[in-house]
Amino acid sequence: MARQANTLFLEEWLRSNSGNSGSNSGGDSSSSSSARAIIQAWAELRDTLTHQSFQPHHLQSLRILLDSRASLHVADPQAKLLLSILSARNLILPLEAYPLLLRLLYIWVRKSFRPTSVLIDSAVEVLSRLLTTEFGSKKTPELLSEGVLLLGAFSFVPSAAETTKKLCLELLCRLLEDEYRLVSPYDGLIADILAGIGYALCCSVNVHYVRSLNALLGIWGKEDGPRASISNGLMILHLVEWAISGFLKLHSQEKLLQFAEVLETLKEKGNPFALAMASGGVLRALNRSEPSGQAVQIVSRLRISAESCIESVARDLILNTRDVFNYSGDCTTSLMLRCISLALARGGSVSSRPPLFISLAAALLTEIFPLRYFYYRMLEATHDRTTRLDHNEIKEHLNSVAFREAGSITAVFCNQYVSADEKDKVIVENKIWGFCQELYSLHRQVALLLRGTEDELLRDIEKIAESAFLMVVVFSLSVTKHKLNSKFLSEAPNETSLSILVSFSCVEYFRRIRLPEYMDAVRGVVGSVQEDEASCISFIESMPSYTDLTSPHEFLQKVEYAWFKDEVQTARVLFYLRVIPTFIEHVPGHVFSRVIAPIMFLYMGHPNGKVARASHSLFVAFVSSGKESEERASLKEQLAFYYIQRSLAGYPDFTPFEGMASGVAALVRNLPAGSAATFYCVHSLVEKTKKLCSNVKADFWKNWQGESDPCKKLLELLLRLISLVDIQVLPELMKLLAQMIVELPKDGQNTILNELYPQVAESDDVTRKPTLVSWLQSVSYLCSQSESGSAVVKGTGNEESSPAKSSIWDRFIARL
Repeated sequence: MARQANTLFLEEWLRSNSGNSGSNSGGDSSSSSSARAIIQAWAELRDTLTHQSFQPHHLQSLRILLDSRASLHVADPQAKLLLSILSARNLILPLEAYPLLLRLLYIWVRKSFRPTSVLIDSAVEVLSRLLTTEFGSKKTPELLSEGVLLLGAFSFVPSAAETTKKLCLELLCRLLEDEYRLVSPYDGLIADILAGIGYALCCSVNVHYVRSLNALLGIWGKEDGPRASISNGLMILHLVEWAISGFLKLHSQEKLLQFAEVLETLKEKGNPFALAMASGGVLRALNRSEPSGQAVQIVSRLRISAESCIESVARDLILNTRDVFNYSGDCTTSLMLRCISLALARGGSVSSRPPLFISLAAALLTEIFPLRYFYYRMLEATHDRTTRLDHNEIKEHLNSVAFREAGSITAVFCNQYVSADEKDKVIVENKIWGFCQELYSLHRQVALLLRGTEDELLRDIEKIAESAFLMVVVFSLSVTKHKLNSKFLSEAPNETSLSILVSFSCVEYFRRIRLPEYMDAVRGVVGSVQEDEASCISFIESMPSYTDLTSPHEFLQKVEYAWFKDEVQTARVLFYLRVIPTFIEHVPGHVFSRVIAPIMFLYMGHPNGKVARASHSLFVAFVSSGKESEERASLKEQLAFYYIQRSLAGYPDFTPFEGMASGVAALVRNLPAGSAATFYCVHSLVEKTKKLCSNVKADFWKNWQGESDPCKKLLELLLRLISLVDIQVLPELMKLLAQMIVELPKDGQNTILNELYPQVAESDDVTRKPTLVSWLQSVSYLCSQSESGSAVVKGTGNEESSPAKSSIWDRFIARL
């Protein structure tokens, strides 16, 4: 593959793919020295042979060269210089110099277009002596890792003799078998060790040596071997990917077959860590290749072997863990869940296997999104300061490879779900829905306790929760597509739909953006629920009760609780307020009255306009619903009285005008003709408008067109009602409007009349238009007879009210 050919320094590629960009002792610095400094450094190194002396400044010269490794080219003459220094009998080199000299030789062999076999043989001879006869006195972890890396690089050179390659492989195997403990504590050297193994794996010699070399991956199964970690595991994965890609590129079918034996050897030796990551590397390489001919069958066999191996790791983990979804303090289980999930995420397509499905679910809920652990630590800190959660622990998780791969892991998890056993599906579904419930409950507590005091900590934990929300949405969409759009539709999918809706309500707080997947999932489950009245009722009754919403709980004793400041709870209620209107016709009146109405009216007074508008929209949906019964009709009228009270009491402070206007319009359109609630609505609106108009500034009427004042909005609503209220209520509305208009200042009268003229003139209601024309003429006349605009109305207490004008008003009222 082209990828392998472009990997000049394998160890650097492994580090970059493992999320570990740290440098090793050999000098991976990206800094670059000047050309003059490089030339001077080589000159000083040549002086060591001339004067047969190695001084501290010569060590600095080596470091200068390695600091420019990205642009440094080591030619054959310079390689000979390095070999001469290493083999000089009279030179006493400090231990630090040996790894640096070997690294420069590594740069030479990797960057040389075609190093001569003679020089390679000479280098191997020097290296062999250093790593065998002299290694005991010069033994350091850095020398071992550089030696392994260089031996592997030599064995990978096409022009090297086969005997030389075999010598390199034998020495490399012996070094790792005997001295692997040297590098065990040093994670920074693992990439070099693995790169040396990788070069050797792709060596062109007999596969017998490849098989021996592959077995060296087993050092991760030894107690005193290298530390098993995510970073090291990912380097194993990508090392195997690199090697398999090389086999495929060279059409080395024999090596591909041998690699299946390597996996089986790791499996037999009980090395789950290396086995899982190596299997993931095999799958990644195979999924990115396009084999042909006889290689197709071999690739198929290798794929089956890799999938079987990683399945066995997952199965053993589940069997050996009491509850893979609920363990604590078990570092081995934690590491293996992350390894399995990352191996599958990076491996790509894999056939459905129950242990993999269960392991992925457990990994997501406990390791990728360890929210329960973080929440409990935070809550414990409120009682015991010694258990306080370190904020850096959350930051480290946000930057971890496992968390950054959450999307890929979720994708593999959902693919596994489609073909999973129905029993396993139900288990995992219930775990996901339970996770959502717990997420809501715990985050609500933490948010109320930390907001305003630990805002940065709260923001970071919410980043993890937001990613968990995306996982829940993608998984739920897979469930809806599978269960609600297939043969399972006839098997009562309502329970699943309800679970998804309730779960979405629990995680609604973390929905920061509008997701197509989210909307698709909601539409899918709502469509199922709204077809069944019992399901609708069940969903409604899953809402937190009015008492729960308004009463502080025990955990809130340390905070001053106000229901409208509870943002997590508000987001959940908002979800219900938006979903319930979609099936409002199937909601029985007594359920609406008992469960929904108290919450709806409570949240009409919420200071967040979006929430308040949703409450008004729910009222509109109920009043406008077509399913009519005596119980429902009676309830609509009863609620209309309180709706007007509640809306006007909060206007303009809390009640959003748009929400109230839609509610009033729905009320007057849908209540029976001549309804007492409609009369009450009209009277209440007029009284509220009068009160607001009495407090407007003097220039209010002159700036009418540019105003967005609450008073203006109510006046416009009243004028629109002329065209909306039924004929039985219209006379009362006209009478009240006339009285209010005449009481206005002259500028106000003219403004309102100017609004009314085109409205009446453009009306196409042949029933009420004649009445409105006559009424408008009378109101206009009354206003023209009034100087102050306030002395016309009989009984207003104005002693200067003229009998003539009162008589005009009485005749006007009589006509109405």
